[in-house]
Amino acid sequence: MQSKLEIGTRLRQLREALGYTHEELAEMINVSPRFCYDMELGNRGMSLNTLCSLAEALNTTCDYLLFGPEDNDSKNQHDLDMEPFIAIVEACPNIKRENLLKIMTSYLEAVREE
Repeated sequence: MQSKLEIGTRLRQLREALGYTHEELAEMINVSPRFCYDMELGNRGMSLNTLCSLAEALNTTCDYLLFGPEDNDSKNQHDLDMEPFIAIVEACPNIKRENLLKIMTSYLEAVREE
């Protein structure tokens, strides 16, 4: 397992890529916004339940959160899943990115409810 700071960095990157605030993520996983902030800074650890909730909310795996990308020549499945979304966001005009992130977030929430 990697350090809490490395895990926190991955948490922040995923949260920001999905367009969630600390408050939104905290509500999704039933913790305080301050707890989310502290986890991202590496100041706090988390329970197994919180880890599982984070993985689900951030559409990733516990393995990715704990260990990061695999250390082999093939890309981690998580990286492959994010590339098209990143390309779409980068191609979107800055003034419309907030709307695009809302649409993507709404879609992700709808898919999770199925």
